[in-house]
Amino acid sequence: MTELSFANLGRWYDELGSSLALYARQVGDAHEAEDVVQEVFLRLMAQRRPPRDVKAWLFRAVRNEAISRGRSRRRRELRERRQAAGRVELFEPRADDLIDARSAQAALERLDADQRELVVLRIWADMTLDQIARTTGLSVATVFRRYRAALAAIRKEMQPCTKTTT
Repeated sequence: MTELSFANLGRWYDELGSSLALYARQVGDAHEAEDVVQEVFLRLMAQRRPPRDVKAWLFRAVRNEAISRGRSRRRRELRERRQAAGRVELFEPRADDLIDARSAQAALERLDADQRELVVLRIWADMTLDQIARTTGLSVATVFRRYRAALAAIRKEMQPCTKTTT
């Protein structure tokens, strides 16, 4: 088996780089082809040993990365179009809901970005506090404290106004 060294990485890039970029242009966005190839070579460099068939691995990895980037771009563009049209709905209202979905979404949007991230990871991504801590680089205690504060802020904002009239 060939050794994974900088010399081999350079040789593989010299031999296959332009073909991989051409392939990436066919599979994904032509403007991202060079970035796709670089990302794949970075992944290859991070491995302990090269794959058995380096050429086949590189082409498959380029294909997967180009497709993945395309999907991400399409989701992002759709989200941006919906947001521009004012139709981004994190909560979908249903007749049997106990809370007003639009009010809940508005309350979530008024949270600071750090708190909103934790709520989204906990509720929509269904992550545990430990998983959120590993994802964000925070301690579990900090995640818990900020998550609890975010929920309290949402509850407070969603409570019906209790003004007294005289």
